[in-house]
Amino acid sequence: MTIKIYEGLEPLADRYDGYVFDLWGVVHDGRALYPGVPECLAMLRQRGKRIVFLTNAPRRAWFIQGMLDKMGLERGLYDGIISSGEVSWRWLKERPEGWFRKFGPRGFHIGPERDLSVAEDGAAELVATPEEADFLLNTGPDPDRGSHSVEAYRPALERCFAAKLPMVCVNPDRAVMVGTDKLICAGALADIYLGWGGDVFEVGKPDPAVYGPVMEALEMTDRARVLAVGDTPHTDLAGAAAAGMDSLWAMTGLTANAHGDDPSPEVLARVAEEEGVRPLGALRSLRW
Repeated sequence: MTIKIYEGLEPLADRYDGYVFDLWGVVHDGRALYPGVPECLAMLRQRGKRIVFLTNAPRRAWFIQGMLDKMGLERGLYDGIISSGEVSWRWLKERPEGWFRKFGPRGFHIGPERDLSVAEDGAAELVATPEEADFLLNTGPDPDRGSHSVEAYRPALERCFAAKLPMVCVNPDRAVMVGTDKLICAGALADIYLGWGGDVFEVGKPDPAVYGPVMEALEMTDRARVLAVGDTPHTDLAGAAAAGMDSLWAMTGLTANAHGDDPSPEVLARVAEEEGVRPLGALRSLRW
């Protein structure tokens, strides 16, 4: 396998009608937009392209849109936001056939208060203890308790496991970059639960089910005309492949943290082989 590195998106722009961009690590670093992102999106819009953000963030779309507003990203530069939090909220509220019908409405929450939009409008009834709950709602670490290690969360996870609670993991990511700081995500807590034999459902990439709402937001049906861009092979790139979309590997975010700012095509090819993904190429950063 060889990985071609693209300096910007322009050479590929007209090959696709729709674009699916990850947010953390592609559009912004958790604090600010990456240089060149608004200009790149504007050029795509001028060409009539549809743009949707797909993120494993454990919050509803309206909350994430507010974050993008504060970063200065104009709403006219994209068509929609699909988040793990939004999809989790829908499935908890609608209870589609299958896994989500196996438990009742009472949830014990592990995560910060800012993630409670996932339970709003009757999607879940939050309770104070695992012993009162029907399921565990895991949205990830709380900054007040620590965001670098799972150890502070083991006692609560042990109580949930003892109560035989199924876990809804609202962010399959194991880590994320915020600025230059690498923080754990809900997926890291899910790994602990899975290691004990716990029942876990991870909502988000790479599950191809989340790409149905993405196609609805794009107002498209032909997935061959959609390009997904992300910085994480086992979620962004694997998810795109499972959904029948081409993918482009962003060299920012977690990729830059793991392999430096300028990894060689050989390094990228080796990692892609190990992860079992075949991206169209690698993108230096989301710029034109």
